[in-house]
Amino acid sequence: MEKSWKEMTAAERRQVRYQRWLFPEGVQFRSAETEDYYKKSVTRFIDALEMEKLPDRVPCLIIGTFLVPYLYGLTPYEAMYDPDKLIEVNWKYLNDYKPDHGTGPVVVGSGTVLEIVDYKQYRWAGHGLPKTAAYQAVEGEYMKADEYEALIDDPTDFWLRIWMPRAFGAFEGLKEISPFPNLWEIVGVSPQMIPFGIPPVQKALRAFADAGDAALPWIQKMAAFGTESMAMGYTPPFGGVTKAPFDIVADTLRGTRGMMLDMYRQPDRVIKAVERLTPLAVRQGVGGSNMSGHPLVFIPLHKGADGFMSDEQFRKFYWPTLKATILGLVAEGCMPFLFCEGGFNSRLEYLKELPKASSFWSFDRTDMKKAKETVGIKNCIGGNVPASLMLTGTVDAVGAYCKDLIDTVGRGGGYIMGLGTALDEGRPDTLHEVIDFTREYGVYE
Repeated sequence: MEKSWKEMTAAERRQVRYQRWLFPEGVQFRSAETEDYYKKSVTRFIDALEMEKLPDRVPCLIIGTFLVPYLYGLTPYEAMYDPDKLIEVNWKYLNDYKPDHGTGPVVVGSGTVLEIVDYKQYRWAGHGLPKTAAYQAVEGEYMKADEYEALIDDPTDFWLRIWMPRAFGAFEGLKEISPFPNLWEIVGVSPQMIPFGIPPVQKALRAFADAGDAALPWIQKMAAFGTESMAMGYTPPFGGVTKAPFDIVADTLRGTRGMMLDMYRQPDRVIKAVERLTPLAVRQGVGGSNMSGHPLVFIPLHKGADGFMSDEQFRKFYWPTLKATILGLVAEGCMPFLFCEGGFNSRLEYLKELPKASSFWSFDRTDMKKAKETVGIKNCIGGNVPASLMLTGTVDAVGAYCKDLIDTVGRGGGYIMGLGTALDEGRPDTLHEVIDFTREYGVYE
């Protein structure tokens, strides 16, 4: 008798997710060759992540935002407003570079949707920025310093009636609606509906509908590309996305300055807030993995890097809930994929606390030999090819850098070649060098 999901251990759940990754539901491979390419690529990643046996060679995982459009002369504006052109250049990339995995054009987003909802927290190409520019965050206190208790008490209500009216111009009217938990008896139904009759609320609801009308055909095109690219042998780079709880508050709600002040002025509320958001962060990552059939959950790390906060602050505010998020994902059979932007040299000792083969850490400006000796003993590590080298270095210099990573960090397995950061632009010659050199030189005997 098969075990139910609740009866399975974390390790058993992980194996179920690996099988779903290896044998994707609803994908009809175009040929025996594309099926073989897909399964060899997935197996290569699994072997590197699990660290039980050597893969056939070092895998290569390239993360980018506007990188692929840039390589083919497509501006960020065109990428955000013309999904057909965006998909076309992604096909060219797969055909030209033959990477170990597919691309994720969905991360570019739809400029049309963002305009409809009047998103305030970012500027983007053609909307506050030149059409040749990528995103730019707009720092601000989208949650006030005295609103922690409202967030902690009911995050969903806070998001709906407080944060969204500030972060989206089209949703300003949502601040007029009543809390939904008030809807508990027949006598409350009619009064609860009153705000939905006033123009600001109706305007917000129409914006939701208009955004949905734009988002649905956009995601249908993205999904069709994803399915077809898998049929051609390319696994997606990851299946779910979430964030460190501290970064949710510091990036999205309080802003950098607000959070830095809060750590001194109201540290207990900061801790309560990030603890409250931890199960929600886990749920989001697991939900993406469930939907995609892919076990990797991407987590970009922002404000835990060296230099942003002291070691004492990292230990107090950042690490406990990040660790809890990681372990929560692991318990559900997922493989957290931590994208460590900036330097994490002073954080490596903390990462040693995690169980074996529980996570994948991609580093940017971190000492990779030290990372191999600490984190890499138990968990797969990757990345580190500098953006500056990719954009200004020679092909030979890039090859030499990759060779050093393979010879040192890649020794014994547990390493995935990759860039230190997600690029918005790039050069064909240096990118080819990373992918081709790894394919040819990174073979395990």
